[in-house]
Amino acid sequence: MTSDSKIWTKRFISLFLTNMSVFFVFYGLVNVLPLYVTDELHLGSKEAGLLLTTFLVSAIITRPFIGKILDVVGKRKMLIFSIFMYVATTILYIFIKPFAILLLLRFIQGVFFSVLTTANNTIAADIVPPAKRGQGLGYFGMSQNLAIVLGPFVALLIVQYLNFNTLFIVMSVVVILGALLTLTIRVHETEFPEGKPKLRFSKSDLLEKKALPTALIGMFVAFSYSAVLSFLAVYAKEKGLLETASVFYFVFAAAMLFSRPFTGKIFDTKGPNYIIIPGFILFILGLVAMAIMPNTAVFLLAGVLIGLGYGSLVPSLQTLSVQRAAHNRTGYATATFFTFFDIGIAVGSAILGSVAASAGYSALYWVAGIVLTIITLIYVCITLMNRKSYQL
Repeated sequence: MTSDSKIWTKRFISLFLTNMSVFFVFYGLVNVLPLYVTDELHLGSKEAGLLLTTFLVSAIITRPFIGKILDVVGKRKMLIFSIFMYVATTILYIFIKPFAILLLLRFIQGVFFSVLTTANNTIAADIVPPAKRGQGLGYFGMSQNLAIVLGPFVALLIVQYLNFNTLFIVMSVVVILGALLTLTIRVHETEFPEGKPKLRFSKSDLLEKKALPTALIGMFVAFSYSAVLSFLAVYAKEKGLLETASVFYFVFAAAMLFSRPFTGKIFDTKGPNYIIIPGFILFILGLVAMAIMPNTAVFLLAGVLIGLGYGSLVPSLQTLSVQRAAHNRTGYATATFFTFFDIGIAVGSAILGSVAASAGYSALYWVAGIVLTIITLIYVCITLMNRKSYQL
């Protein structure tokens, strides 16, 4: 096997570990910062909720501009710059106590997080062999899956037995190691025969039209996923299953990790619909299981089903977005996909939160499942009407 056909090259492994360190900090902080606000700063749940909202808003505002910035400045330069700024903002948690400044810090960190994750995914799409892009990006997504388990687990353990300052120090050390790895990554920058573009933005610089249909599907997937990301812990507590929540995340991530090697390969050899349609069905079944959830067994079954479904859908849709764009537009396609994905999580958290307040948490998961069912039917109808290699 030649180096051109290998996925697990040295730079892919470095990028994989870098991405895992970034999401380790992200998921760790998402889970414990609400506790920090309520226990250390003695504020309410409303202020705690603002931390995630502020972070997502800054990411949504920033992402449309990133594709052009990556082309003008360079993917490697932006990767290195953004991760060292991400390091700096992580270290600042040790020193910042006033809530207003903490919100500002979350906004700034969200900006660099959006630049960093777009650069990571764009470079990953560029360095994997084109014929194995589905498989390669599926493997790359495993870095985030591992962080989903490790980040919250380590963060909650440190907070339980030590203190928040120790947590922030550990998070800083982890992402510093990731930052050092970026210095070893070599990237083939996009070539422009007519000269490098200037930092001026047009409509095409803010949005990759060819990636838009897939990004819209991804937005509704994210909408439904926000039911798990934002409300699982409180729903589990209401059902008397809070102690099992950590096990849920374990089986959720394990299911994603188990499926990645197979789904990526099937995507590359048979086509996206062989993964996307079953992924929708499994995700819907998982949300239904969450809505009824009579006992621990069904709760954990939901984790497996959602892990398999969601874990198959996101890398497949991201790969579709990249494949539909020209090679020199991979950064724009990636930014478009994740812009709409972030919008889906933000809007979903707000709307589903209102559903929970008026009708309860079980209703929230029914609504998420119904939305996903409608999107699945639309996708299937489009697929039946357009029998090409890559539908949408």
